[in-house]
Amino acid sequence: MKTTKNLMMLLLSFVMISSTGFVTDTVQDQPQYVVVTTMHWNMDYENFDMDTWKAIEKEYMDKVTKKNNHIVSARYYLHQFTADNTEILYVRTFNSWEDIDKAGKKSVELAKAAWPDESARNAFFDKQNAYYANEHSDEIYATLNGAKVLAAAPTKDMLLYVRKSYFTFPKDGSEEEFNKLRLEYTNNVINKNPFIKGYYPNYHAWGASKTEFVEAFILEKMDDIDDMFEQNDKLFKAHWKTEENQKDFNKKIGNYFTGIHGDYLYSMIHGISE
Repeated sequence: MKTTKNLMMLLLSFVMISSTGFVTDTVQDQPQYVVVTTMHWNMDYENFDMDTWKAIEKEYMDKVTKKNNHIVSARYYLHQFTADNTEILYVRTFNSWEDIDKAGKKSVELAKAAWPDESARNAFFDKQNAYYANEHSDEIYATLNGAKVLAAAPTKDMLLYVRKSYFTFPKDGSEEEFNKLRLEYTNNVINKNPFIKGYYPNYHAWGASKTEFVEAFILEKMDDIDDMFEQNDKLFKAHWKTEENQKDFNKKIGNYFTGIHGDYLYSMIHGISE
């Protein structure tokens, strides 16, 4: 696990960001990049214990991640409803592309300081790595403005709903129009929806698909999903009052997307976070 985190950060510094064209409306008072590492449980580990895993990762979080000034935040998310029940998301945010590289190097230094004895350090990481399969994947997203930030640090596990949509890059589109439409919906629907406790829009910076537009919604519990969608519909109709206006907006914003999207649900583990 430690090797996966640190090598990934060191290697990513050599990769150039591929632009999505018109989706560049970021702000400076929030993290600029989100690194998502998708890992998998070691299903052959006979001594698996969830409480022990949490204690191990909390120890690493307290001794290394929280002391790393290049990492803005870090959090774990576990599978709820996705295609793979072994999934674990390790999500970190950074203020700059350079900080991704710096964070990896700093974590190595902090780990050596936390476990000065090499044998003790290796024993800890062997114990940590035992919980994970060897394969993992990494994606980097750039953040967009319009985030609805959680009002306070969670005191309990919450629900992460992720929606992945895909851009079409229309020739008649523009950054100005897209962001105007996006923020109009965000301000009048998402920000007014009491069931949405947090909302974080992101677009592809490095990874498998440059067309990805990823929206992360934080909810309190599973029961809030249906309520969220119902409230979204009410707020949408309250802002775009006529059917003609509703169709016009959907047509304009729909011009930027393929119409295909995926939905994913994860548990947000509150006790292991920075």
